[in-house]
Amino acid sequence: MTIPPPPAPPAPRDLLADKVVVVTAAAGTGIGYATAQRAAQEGAQVVISDRHERRLAEAAERLATDTGSAPLAVPCDVTDQVQIDALMDAAVEQHGRIDVLVNNAGLGGTASVVDMTDEQWDSVIAVTLTSCFKATRAALRHMVPAGRGIIVNNASVIGWRAQAGQAHYAAAKAGVMALTRCAALDVAEHGIRINAVAPSIAMHPFLAKVTTDELLEHLAAQEAFGRPAEPWEVATVIAFLASDYSTYMTGEVVSVSSQHP
Repeated sequence: MTIPPPPAPPAPRDLLADKVVVVTAAAGTGIGYATAQRAAQEGAQVVISDRHERRLAEAAERLATDTGSAPLAVPCDVTDQVQIDALMDAAVEQHGRIDVLVNNAGLGGTASVVDMTDEQWDSVIAVTLTSCFKATRAALRHMVPAGRGIIVNNASVIGWRAQAGQAHYAAAKAGVMALTRCAALDVAEHGIRINAVAPSIAMHPFLAKVTTDELLEHLAAQEAFGRPAEPWEVATVIAFLASDYSTYMTGEVVSVSSQHP
């Protein structure tokens, strides 16, 4: 099979012009940074956070260079409600409001249920699922009084598909999907929309460090295009869900994949 190369990213269309977009876990080279970059390219005022302060500072500098717009960078451990609240407060203090929250933070790992420790389970659930709830709640406390707002959660197709060694991560991502659907109904009356993306595999250097080449090749081979997604290919779908082109969508989980669950 001939594997076609990734296409070039589409040109920006000002989809997020003048929106204030907060992205968690945006340092590094993955979906979080790609989302912050795309949001800035689409005209948003971006606020980025990460628990790694050095990487966060580097990401902010790179984002300013890449897009010509310097983001507000706020260190935040998404398992700590005090720090989450401080992130939201900083965004409102700087920009007056929060229009969009992208819950990107997640933690993976591989362990059989037989051998999985409580610590492994608890840490993945805390970072991947509970943080999504805590950040959503914190953002909604600003959005509900304003009568508007959009939240986009980063789930995963593994919330639908079985994969050995991924019980904790799959359970967390399935939880993100359920949280998305239920929270969307809680706040629909306030004009707030909550959706999620569910990528299959998006290649970036950090993923390559924590995953074997054999597994990456296997997962990529299952995709119709025979390759993993580029992080920007997930970010463009997030930008769509954060934009006014998706005003009738809420409680939806959009698969960013080239194979069916």
